[in-house]
Parts: sequence; C-alpha cells; structure tokens
Amino acid sequence: MKKNALAVVALCLVIVPLATLSAQSADEAKRISDSIIVLDEIMAAGDKAVPTSILEQAAGVAVFPSLLKGGLVVGGQRGKGILSVRDKKTGLWSAPAFLTITGGSVGAQIGGQAIDLILIVNNDRGLEQLVKNQFKVGAEAGVAAGPVGREAAAATDIQMRAQILSYSRARGLFAGITLTGATIRQDRDANERFYGTAYRTGQIVFEGLAGAPQSAVAWKETLAKYAK
Repeated sequence: MKKNALAVVALCLVIVPLATLSAQSADEAKRISDSIIVLDEIMAAGDKAVPTSILEQAAGVAVFPSLLKGGLVVGGQRGKGILSVRDKKTGLWSAPAFLTITGGSVGAQIGGQAIDLILIVNNDRGLEQLVKNQFKVGAEAGVAAGPVGREAAAATDIQMRAQILSYSRARGLFAGITLTGATIRQDRDANERFYGTAYRTGQIVFEGLAGAPQSAVAWKETLAKYAK
C-alpha cells in the first residue's frame, strides 16, 4: 500500500511540472501566432500597410501584439513580442526570440487601450541595440515613425538615418508612430519555456542555437512572404 502511495506521489511530482511547462509553452506559441495575425492584417491594409520596399530591405522585424497602453496623451505601456533577423548570406529568417517592452509612450493616443506594435530594423546597428539585454529607446538609438503605404518611399533623411522604424495599430487605425522612452528587454524565461534553454536573444537570431521548432515555421514563412 505504501509503495502504491509513493508511486502516485512520484507520478504527481512529474506530471505537475510538465503540465505547467506545457501551459507556459502554449503562451509563447500564442505570442507567435498573434504576431502572424498582426503582420497579415497590417499587410492586407492596402495603402495603410508597411511599404514592401521597407520590408524587403529589413534586417530584422519585431512584433508586439496587444501592447497594453494607458494614460492621457502620454503614458506607459507593457507587452510581450518576438524578434526575427534575416541572414545576410541566405536571406532566410531566424527563429523568433522573445522580448518584453515596458515604460515610455506611444504617440498621443488618449485613454487606455491595446495596440499592436511593429518595429522594422534597418541595419546592423539597430540589431545590435535590439538584441542587448536592455535597450532604452531614444537614449541609445533613434526609432522613427515609419511611412505607410505600399508605394511610400523610405528616402527621407530621418528614415535613412533611423536604425529602427516603428508602426502601431489601435482600434483599426494603423500608422507610423513615435515611440519614446520605452525599454525593450530579452525575455529569457520565455526562451527557456519555448526552447528548453534560457538562450540570449543573440544566440537565437544570430547563432541559430535554438534550432527551428515546427511551431515557429509559420512565422518564418510569413516574414518570407512579405519581406522577400
């Protein structure tokens, strides 16, 4: 009888952590699927989409779906997102690394609401900043509001100098938006839950140590579709 009781206890000790890990991994998988939906919907917006000319030259793309924002005119936000980087030699996109964003302000929107945020990284310097453990927007690198429309040119001085272009969508409206004072951090806890190891962002997007899990394939295919 005692042996049976001990066996049940041992089984519970194994099942409970596995169930917790499964639920947490599901959260990361949902973050990826939500990012795919955001990018699909925004690119289907016609004249209000991210210009294909910008995406085709992008060195990296980060999406923060349902970023929670509060405040009147200025305020803070918090949210979770993912980042993938394009390999210069092959043109292929990396597996997603998980990020968090807190603080700062997004434009001059009134009231608390959820927004979708997209960051288009233009160059190596922008990538270096974004993959750091902690990146303060504005203090360490410029993030400019990106132009919208499929035919919009990215040739203005500010856009050529900007390391990162930012876009946001709220209540169905989508536009290039000013992002200031926010802090973007690696989400190594999420990386560990999803990949089994607490990889740093650079280890995933530059070194490819996380491999290519099946649940991330659709995200990479979505990026390849819009950023050829």
